[in-house]
Amino acid sequence: MTVTPYSSDGSKREQVEQMFDAISPKYDLLNRLFSMGIDQRWRRLVIRSVGEEPTDRLLDVATGTADLAILAAKTVNEVIGIDISEGMLSHGRTKVKDRGLEDRITLQQADSIALPFDDARFDAVTVAFGVRNFEDLERGLSEMFRVLRPGGRLFVLEFSKPQRTPMRQLFRFYFHRVMPLIGRSVSKDSAAYTYLPQSVDAFPEGPAFKALLRAAGGREVRARGLTGGIATLYSARK
Repeated sequence: MTVTPYSSDGSKREQVEQMFDAISPKYDLLNRLFSMGIDQRWRRLVIRSVGEEPTDRLLDVATGTADLAILAAKTVNEVIGIDISEGMLSHGRTKVKDRGLEDRITLQQADSIALPFDDARFDAVTVAFGVRNFEDLERGLSEMFRVLRPGGRLFVLEFSKPQRTPMRQLFRFYFHRVMPLIGRSVSKDSAAYTYLPQSVDAFPEGPAFKALLRAAGGREVRARGLTGGIATLYSARK
């Protein structure tokens, strides 16, 4: 399943890679601006959930500039972050080095649909705001379960659409009107922050995504709505 329609000018993977390479210098700034810092609170919730069970090796898929990987390294001995965008990874490596975490975090370029790791390598896999960018969602989920050890856990943090009034209307106006305007002004990229609301609209959230997690090999599948339904934390066990 390809979550978001793309033009015929190259694959979804190529277009996403180019887009995130282009916006990588302003990515962290825009994340904090758009969410008023709530995105970091959501990430800390993911790491608290990871920490509920002993976790020695963690894979962070679509790691971007390594925000989640850096938080995970406080409690996890080995963290590997992968992303298709070398531009994002470059900024992530700078952040990792500045925090003295190079002995705990490794960042490398890789594709979610072909993870370069052995079966059952990791105790936990995380992905924050990245699954909707997968070129093949089902294959990406299957790959994440493949590299999890038996009993290991997958955590997926992703945007969702609020269902209750007035949050639903406010969210839609902000996501479709305000955010693209600010994003274009700051990042100078005309496509990236138009793509974001389109990709959220197209994503199979809630019960549909839980069904995909089960089909990919997950059990004990759960979903927790965050901040009025703006985001959802999904979890599943292999």
